[in-house]
Amino acid sequence: MCIAVFMWQAHPKYPFLLLHNRDEYYSRATEALAWWEGESVLGGKDGVGGGTWLGCTREGRIAFLTNFRELDTIRHAKTRGDLPLRFLQSNKSPQEFAEEIEEEAQQYNGFNLVLADMCSSTMVYVFNRLKQFHLSVAKVTPGIHVLTNAALDSPWPKAERLRHNFKEFIDEYGESDPPIKEMVEKLMTNTVKDEECMLPGIHSPEREYPLSSIFVEAQLPAGHYGTRSSSALFVKSNKEVTFYEKYLDQSQWKEKMVTYKISER
Repeated sequence: MCIAVFMWQAHPKYPFLLLHNRDEYYSRATEALAWWEGESVLGGKDGVGGGTWLGCTREGRIAFLTNFRELDTIRHAKTRGDLPLRFLQSNKSPQEFAEEIEEEAQQYNGFNLVLADMCSSTMVYVFNRLKQFHLSVAKVTPGIHVLTNAALDSPWPKAERLRHNFKEFIDEYGESDPPIKEMVEKLMTNTVKDEECMLPGIHSPEREYPLSSIFVEAQLPAGHYGTRSSSALFVKSNKEVTFYEKYLDQSQWKEKMVTYKISER
């Protein structure tokens, strides 16, 4: 299902800061953070669908995704992870890409998609479950935003916990560089769960309760499910990008960090 918190155009040194947890079945094949597609895309890779949940490029393009929690799903829907990848591989602006996928948006199960171009300082949020399943595209405003499995900034309790903790951490370090690994460890491993009365109520409490924490570990009917990776993607005003991923590899937690400079166009 995934959860993400990000700060856009609101920090004195970092125009973009992102923390992202990817939740998935443990049995689903996954490749860890790496350069792929001819070293044009940096991110983790879904070994089943071939797409990604979070990626970036040397040209300053960024895309990330969360699923939308809903009762009814499309049985043979297109893989949602293909959307970030297609944007990263394209030369289109975030707005142009959003318009391009409008006709096919309903062939996917519910998704939240954020697309950014650091060189033009543009970011849009794309949501395919707005009223009668129409596609919604909105410019992202400066500030802190949280994305769970509802629309952007929906006040789910775990989203509000993450927003509060993220702001507190950022405020503590002020204009200095926040420690990326410590930030991931403190904010994205939180296992506090909601009381039943606070759950969204889309599925049964028995299903939603184990998914109500920022860091998830659950035994669902289809198998062992939980947070497979915690990532941080920071972009500095000098165009230096740091991508850190802590990921689960055969019951062992490992980590990888990649840094690079956004190339001039």
